[in-house]
Amino acid sequence: MTLHNEDEIKRLDIRIGDTIILEKAGDVIPKVISVIKEMRSSQARLRQGLRHGEGKPFRYPKKVMACGGDGRIEKIEGQVAWRCVNKNSFAQIKRKFHHFVSKKVFDIDGLGPKQIDVLLENNLISSFEDIFSLKKGDLLILPRFAEKSVDNLLESIDKARKIELARFIMSLSIDQVGEETAIDLANRFGSLEKFKEADMEDLENIEGVGIVVAQAILNWFKNKENQKMLNLLLKEVEIINPVLKKSSQKLKDKVFVLTGSLDTMSRDDAKEKIRQLGGSISSSVSTKTDFVLSGEKSGSKLEKARKLGIKIIDEKEFLKLIG
Repeated sequence: MTLHNEDEIKRLDIRIGDTIILEKAGDVIPKVISVIKEMRSSQARLRQGLRHGEGKPFRYPKKVMACGGDGRIEKIEGQVAWRCVNKNSFAQIKRKFHHFVSKKVFDIDGLGPKQIDVLLENNLISSFEDIFSLKKGDLLILPRFAEKSVDNLLESIDKARKIELARFIMSLSIDQVGEETAIDLANRFGSLEKFKEADMEDLENIEGVGIVVAQAILNWFKNKENQKMLNLLLKEVEIINPVLKKSSQKLKDKVFVLTGSLDTMSRDDAKEKIRQLGGSISSSVSTKTDFVLSGEKSGSKLEKARKLGIKIIDEKEFLKLIG
């Protein structure tokens, strides 16, 4: 769990100032296992030098001013996450731009979060297509933009005008659509035009796309502001619709989940090999998972696979499997 997970905070009864037990879950997130509730007594707290009055239950705020407007937030139905009610807050716009230029999307070298923030604060960009209209003279007067870095940036922006369909779908920040879903959508429809024309039945027939994801996609394309942005963006970029070259169907219909780090290849390389052999990738372990590829420092996904009886393979077995 992470500490934005309100349901888990309530389940474990985690309170402000508590002493907790952590374990490492995967490469990134520490997981809270339990609370040492005996430490809540007054004498125990005094021995630990903790202030009187801590140990109060944590209550989620009803408003976050960074959300803009009146700051109201809402819980996403069926999920643990909360989100801003105002979808056009400055904070959310910044995060969408940060995602748009990131390595797995348009991959614009020299245009990271700090540079994006400067461009937004100086009103040089307000929609994605504005990035491709930036001029040298506009950039040179800004902090963090020296002449050489500006030349390099404009060159990177020009290179980014050609983008694969899956990356383009990711760039749109459609709710519920992450990397693997974007790849599945690109492989299924083959072009943006066919993707845009898809109905609920078309979308739900794709492995990993349920009613919630399908409805989020349909809602995104119905939004007039999104339609306007998409049309303007398409005037600036060219979408490449590559045919996924599958060397064989050895892993056809097999679903893999990866956890931990690998020695002889990156996880992205391993995912690509799986796709080339007809398999697919999932970000979470379920009864539909066929294999869990486990590397160093595997975390909670490995535990769940064991509980569900999913076949777990290491890197050596994986290399043998893919030949």
